[in-house]
Amino acid sequence: MIEESAIVVGLEQDVAMLEIIRRTPCGLCGQTRGCGISLWGRLFGHRSNIFKARNQINAKVGDSVIVGIEEQALLVSSLMIYGIPLVAMLAGALLVGGIFADDVSHSDRYAVIGSILGLVLGILWLKGHSAGRSMNARYQP
Repeated sequence: MIEESAIVVGLEQDVAMLEIIRRTPCGLCGQTRGCGISLWGRLFGHRSNIFKARNQINAKVGDSVIVGIEEQALLVSSLMIYGIPLVAMLAGALLVGGIFADDVSHSDRYAVIGSILGLVLGILWLKGHSAGRSMNARYQP
């Protein structure tokens, strides 16, 4: 189980809005909330990451809680997020490039079009698939 400390910053019925607080500050700028020195921190400011979790312990605003997620769920999710679009992009390039292999002068164009089509279809499939998994307690903090 991967666990992290968080503070309850808001409540909506049985859902708590949580903000992760780093135990140790960033080595570059000393910030414990947001990013103060990296490119993203300069572009978007010191925004904190707030996420939602079911409030099973009836926590109140300001309470410090520990949230966790299974390592296996995190591993499977990250492999799907990165792997599915990549595999779909490669499959699209090979499939469309193979179909139009006779047209040698434009074969690269067809492969690029196929890879873009595969990438878009992979992302759309992943979006629909993740919507179904969001109700699974295994994938919730």
